[in-house]
Amino acid sequence: MRIAVTGKVGQVVTSLLERGTAAGHQMIALGRPELDLADPASVMRALKAVAPDAIVSAAAYTAVDRAESESDLAHAVNGTGAGAVAQAAHRLAVPLVHVSTDYVFDGTLERPYVESDPTGPTGVYGASKLAGEQAVLAAHGDDSAVLRVAWVYSPFGANFVKTMLRLAGDRDELGVVADQVGNPTSALDIAESILKVATNMVADGNPTLRGVFHMTASGEASWADFAEAIFAASAARGGPSARVRRITTADYPTPAIRPANSRLDCGLIAKVHGVILPDWRGSLETVIARLQPAKIEQPPRKER
Repeated sequence: MRIAVTGKVGQVVTSLLERGTAAGHQMIALGRPELDLADPASVMRALKAVAPDAIVSAAAYTAVDRAESESDLAHAVNGTGAGAVAQAAHRLAVPLVHVSTDYVFDGTLERPYVESDPTGPTGVYGASKLAGEQAVLAAHGDDSAVLRVAWVYSPFGANFVKTMLRLAGDRDELGVVADQVGNPTSALDIAESILKVATNMVADGNPTLRGVFHMTASGEASWADFAEAIFAASAARGGPSARVRRITTADYPTPAIRPANSRLDCGLIAKVHGVILPDWRGSLETVIARLQPAKIEQPPRKER
């Protein structure tokens, strides 16, 4: 299958290129300058030129805190830009998989969110991603799957796992927020699941395969729980680790408000697409192993 992916860098894009190629798909990454989400006219030209069987809309403005001061740019990329990708998919008559986020919710529920729960983003980033969802469904809703993911990490790019390991190299103790909970999700698992969803959509026009779905790893954790698991896995491989001091959200203020509850119920995508992501703990071990290859013990040198 010939799959066009918006974006050339980033965790999900890089994972898609790796896993898609390994699965035998022809993966085509499109980004600036030929495809610029802030320039809708470039989107159709770039996608039409590659004639894909399916499109994955993975590129996005993801600087959550900076978005508070760059609202116009965030909405141009995540809202208008996502809509332009959907319009192109509609004109090309191909399925579209669009990657969204838990930030479309306000995080106040006491249970995992289901797809039908009311949205209510608390910051610019979440509002821009919600605008993108709405634009995608308005332009190409009959052949699009919107996948909400959360707490993404991987061996690539900037993410919480790599930040924790970097900081542990210099500090013995780190304060990590313990009153926000979610589903840590490997971009490698996200990529494999996106490919399955895209394959299902290309093979079958059933409307039930389209719509909005939640897609995160099994299992939940707070950021502090996640950090402790990162350090345990790292230490087991001889890598950096640190003690975790559990703090509150109030102890670590940020420009953008983070959802206290980012947990997503993934029952619908399991039922409809047969997609069930593995437990985050096992996937974390895989990522740590990629970041910290096992050290080979060298035999002691013999004295001459």
